[in-house]
Amino acid sequence: MTLSQNDASLLEKLEKTLAAARRQGASQADAMILRSQSLAVAQRLGAREKLERSESQDLGLRVLVGKQQAIVSTTDLSPAALDALVERAVAMARAAPEDKFLGLADIGQTGIAAAELDLFDPVEPSVETLTARAAQCEDAARAIDGVSNSEGAEAQWSQTEFFFATSTGFQGSYRATGHALSASVLAGSGTAMERDYDYSHAAHASDLTDPTIIGQNAGRRAVRRLHPRPAQSGKFPVIFERRVASMILRALAGAINGAAIARGTSFLQKSMGQQIFPTAINIQDDPLRRRGQRSRLFDAEGFAATPRRLIDQGVLTSWVLDLRTSRQLGLASTGNAARHPSSPPYPSVSNLFIAPGRLSLEEMARDIGQGFLATELLGHGVNDVTGDYSQGAAGFWIDHGEIAFPVSGITLAGNMKDIFADLVAANDLEFKTGIDAPSLRTESLTVAGG
Repeated sequence: MTLSQNDASLLEKLEKTLAAARRQGASQADAMILRSQSLAVAQRLGAREKLERSESQDLGLRVLVGKQQAIVSTTDLSPAALDALVERAVAMARAAPEDKFLGLADIGQTGIAAAELDLFDPVEPSVETLTARAAQCEDAARAIDGVSNSEGAEAQWSQTEFFFATSTGFQGSYRATGHALSASVLAGSGTAMERDYDYSHAAHASDLTDPTIIGQNAGRRAVRRLHPRPAQSGKFPVIFERRVASMILRALAGAINGAAIARGTSFLQKSMGQQIFPTAINIQDDPLRRRGQRSRLFDAEGFAATPRRLIDQGVLTSWVLDLRTSRQLGLASTGNAARHPSSPPYPSVSNLFIAPGRLSLEEMARDIGQGFLATELLGHGVNDVTGDYSQGAAGFWIDHGEIAFPVSGITLAGNMKDIFADLVAANDLEFKTGIDAPSLRTESLTVAGG
């Protein structure tokens, strides 16, 4: 990537800050600058409800004095402010406890992936453009027969720039844009009202779902939920619709996160190399996905981004590691470090997804005599240590293979190991958030009817 003059000056500022830290007594240091801009317009009932713009610029400095560490951040990038920041950081590090697992990557370990991610949309939308998107979206939702009220539609744009350098010689930067559009409406009246929504996220505006389609989907989904009935209680097959199925991926990501493994607080602690999903299930973490929501050329410690199959034909093949957790476990970093300006690095997935299967959602439901289709989940429901799962849900009852009637106020319960073990993936994967799954079916849940 060719650096602009301004980008080069920011990397130079980081290098000067690192050099100052070494002069003050730091044995190692790294620094990052995170710049962001955003613009959001919201409309409700045909009138503008919100217009917000924000801009921020933060520098985060991490210094190591031997095996002692301190992290400081500032929004003031003037030379005097950075000199004071360096002095404060080194003094804090000298007072910090020792951690034998601390240390930066050697320059021979670091790198930048040779990939064209196409994360940056050069056209910044105007207020008028965002207003038109939100208006078109809400108007389409309110035009659906049965929609009675609106929580509004919102159109957003954002731009993020990341600059990173280490005292061991690594330098890198990248930038990305984001466009988002959403609508949320209500159907029915009085105490018999139901709410639903739809949304789209993309790096480029051209990849957004059409505003009319988003609005129509939100309206139709809300109307479809009217007049829910009680559900049966018992153990039934459950299908998680794709927009909520990522819950299962997030549970997996937490359970194989290096920090949880190093602490001994994961229900998958002893599962490396074991078959924990059916052989048809493959799960990949791909930081190099073109126009991906969480794509990156390198991680927050300077390791080149590398796609990795975490679940290969059902077998757990890798933890998600940054440098510190990899040292704790006696392994190599997987290049999954993330970081905020005021925090140390921590392990985190990038674009995590379950590969799609062969069947549609409807085909996957066809052999279910009685079961449940979850379209909304309420609250966090996974015990990270035991894998026990319990969560409120709403959706639709399945009767002899057909999606029959809406259901609300139920509870799903089971254990994530059992859910993983009989999981079936549909063919409807969409890349929308950076942690994405197709609709997923499991036989291993208890449904408690409302």
